[in-house]
Amino acid sequence: MISNQVLQTTLEGIKAISRTELCVLDTEGIMLATTFAEAENFRDSVLGFVESPADSQVVSGCQFIKVFDDHQLEYVLLVNGSSDNVHMVGQMAAFQLQSLLVAYKERFDKDNFIKNLLLDNLLLVDIYNRAKKLHIDADARRVVFLLEIDHDKESNSLENVRTLFSGKPGDFITAVDEKSIIVVKELSGQEGYAEMDRIAMMILDTLGDERKQEARIAYGTIVSEIKEVSRSYKEARMALNVGKIFFSERSVIAYSSLGIGRLIYQLPVPLCRMFIREIFDGKSPDDFDEETLVTINKFFENSLNVSETSRQLYIHRNTLVYRLDKLQKSTGLDLRVFEDAITFKIALMVVKYMKYMEEQEY
Repeated sequence: MISNQVLQTTLEGIKAISRTELCVLDTEGIMLATTFAEAENFRDSVLGFVESPADSQVVSGCQFIKVFDDHQLEYVLLVNGSSDNVHMVGQMAAFQLQSLLVAYKERFDKDNFIKNLLLDNLLLVDIYNRAKKLHIDADARRVVFLLEIDHDKESNSLENVRTLFSGKPGDFITAVDEKSIIVVKELSGQEGYAEMDRIAMMILDTLGDERKQEARIAYGTIVSEIKEVSRSYKEARMALNVGKIFFSERSVIAYSSLGIGRLIYQLPVPLCRMFIREIFDGKSPDDFDEETLVTINKFFENSLNVSETSRQLYIHRNTLVYRLDKLQKSTGLDLRVFEDAITFKIALMVVKYMKYMEEQEY
């Protein structure tokens, strides 16, 4: 359960303090971590020690100590030397390893609980009972962040995010698929949505400049009960997907900022096709030439303001009016009329959504 790297770091730390050589082997005599190469010579002795009833003994001037996890033998610790001081160092090292086992098991149990909570795999009564058993506050304010990396996530990306929140026991970092990292963030009473973008950027920064460019992060709404955490996760998941379609230039997407894109994302594709066919008589609103599309987008950006749009496009006002009149003749929609503008804007978003869904099928 404990990684060999953590075991090695622990042994090196103990050696630096006590100046004592140590080695950890599993119950099959396989060396997991060591500070002295000679430990390999004790492999046969370790296998015999595993079968013996003794919890510790001295063999050829080396201390052998069993490390248990809930009465189950997990490791054999070798401590080079046979003096009383070496024995004391060995007992302290064994205690440290047992403490690590307990800590990692607790983290594993909590991680398993959070995964099932996010995926709605728990009954309501089980949520509160297990939260109490694991000493997780059921009434804390929380929000779920969902970090997606284009390539399969590397283990160090997950560890980097965990390190960022390592000093905060109320935060949980986990994953339910190969490309996503999930952060269930506990919030104080003062923290609101103004802080969420800042936290999202902090998470992105842990990836480094290169991977940061390929990543996106989304977050759901703040919830006040543990049973609602799965809702915040679903919202973050939707925000990530909707953001890919309508806000591809953003690296941070909030569920609360999705606007009408959230509604369009939930429409069935056949209904979208019917809408486009009825409004544009079988044509697609994105089939216009580049000049017309630039004019339309700039007109929307400037809240249907003819003067400001013509200024930003470096064209005469009458030229813009001519283009809008031409568009009205071909589509029957006058973008200077608010209702027609809304219809056209929604149509553009619907077409973008349809193309995205078609790409996902291949």
